[in-house]
Amino acid sequence: MTCEWFVTGADGMLGRELVSRLKARKADTVAVGHHRLDITDGDAVRAALDQYRPAVVANCAAWTDVDAAESHEAEALDVNGHGPAHLAEACRVHGTILLHISTDYVFSGDSDRPYWETDTPAPRTAYGRTKLVGERAVLSALPETGHVVRTAWLYGAGGGNFVQAVIRLEAAQDALYVVDDQRGQPTWTGDVADRLILLGNCARADTAPPGVYHATNSGQATWNRLAREVLRLLGADPARVHPVSSAALPRPAPRPAYSVLGHSRWSDAGLPTLRHWCYALVEAFPELRDAERRRWARHAA
Repeated sequence: MTCEWFVTGADGMLGRELVSRLKARKADTVAVGHHRLDITDGDAVRAALDQYRPAVVANCAAWTDVDAAESHEAEALDVNGHGPAHLAEACRVHGTILLHISTDYVFSGDSDRPYWETDTPAPRTAYGRTKLVGERAVLSALPETGHVVRTAWLYGAGGGNFVQAVIRLEAAQDALYVVDDQRGQPTWTGDVADRLILLGNCARADTAPPGVYHATNSGQATWNRLAREVLRLLGADPARVHPVSSAALPRPAPRPAYSVLGHSRWSDAGLPTLRHWCYALVEAFPELRDAERRRWARHAA
C-alpha cells in the first residue's frame, strides 16, 4: 500500500487544516492522530512507513503546552525531539520527503529585527529546547529530503487559539486586557497548510531545496493589536481592548518579546512569501466566528 501524503498530528489544529485541504485536492492522504500513531514509539513509526510508503510525511505532531513543558521537559522532549528523530530515520530508509513543523521559540525572542532561517537558535524555554532537538534530528538525518518549517502565532478553526479566545471574551466581558509588549506575526492555519502542500509538491519535483523555511503571514502586530482587529471584525468597539504588560501576567515559561520571522527561503523554491496577516484574518474570520456561535448554541441547548 502506498500514499502520497502521510500526516501525523492530524487531530491538531494545523494537522486538521492540512488534511482537509489535501482531501479537497483529492490527494491520496493517510491522516493519523496520537491515538493511531504515537511518534515517540520508534517501532510503530517504522511499521507505519513500511506499510504506507508515502511520498511526503508532514509531521504536525507536537507537545505544544509551552508552560507545562517547563515542569515536564523530558515528556516534551519525547514528542518534540525523539519523535521527529524516529520519523526522520524512517523517512531516510524509504527516501521520503519530511516536512517537520517547528516554532519561533527556538529563538530567544529578544531581537529588534526579524529572525532569518540562517540565524543561530538560542531557545529560552523548555519547549523551545525540545523543538530545536527535533529540528536538528531532521536536518541531520535528511540532508537531501528534510524540510523544517517554522511557524508562530497560529490560529484556526477547531483548535484553542488566541483569536477564538478573543471572540469568546468579547461576548462575556466589557473590557479586555491584552499584552502590548510582545510582537509577532498572526498566522492562519489555512495559509500554512496551503504552503505546506506547495512545498511538498515542489520538493517532489526537486524544486524546493531542503533546509529551514519560515511559514508565517507577513507584517507584524502585538497581541493587543490583534485583539483590537478581532473586535473590529465583530463589529464591536476596539477601544474595549486595553494594553497591559507581560510582567502583569506572569507565566511559567517566558514569552518572546519579539517573534517576527524573516522569509528568505521561499524564493529558492520559486514561491512568494505568505500574504499580510490582516488579509488572512479577514478571510479566516467568518469560519472562526461561526465556530464560536455553534459552540455557544451547543452550550445553550
